Amino acid sequence: QVQLVQSGGGLVQAGGSLRLSCAASGRQISTYGIGWFRQTPGKEREYVAAISRGGVLKYYTDSVKGRFTISRDNAKNTVDLQMNSLKPEDTAVYYCAATTRPTFSDFSSYDYWGQGTQVTVSS
Repeated sequence: QVQLVQSGGGLVQAGGSLRLSCAASGRQISTYGIGWFRQTPGKEREYVAAISRGGVLKYYTDSVKGRFTISRDNAKNTVDLQMNSLKPEDTAVYYCAATTRPTFSDFSSYDYWGQGTQVTVSS
């Protein structure tokens, strides 16, 4: 199985940028489609973005299109989420996750999860 370790995140002003990274160990990350989700207290985990195993296919939820970019470097065993033009409503704990299933937007499709990282956007 694969272990996912996240880095990045933090506090930024509205309009700023942050980059999240998800590093895999135990297995090659190229085995998995990778998704990013976020969660705020009292709400369900929300799908943000996903990338196919080879990196050709990328998907985004409507609220982040044009602002967030997902990418992967299978040689380095990492997947990144570049977040630009951040808004206060982007504030959440962000999680990366790995799946072998094609239903990227469904959190129940994912078998392995990172530890989560806080992103806080101040107005």
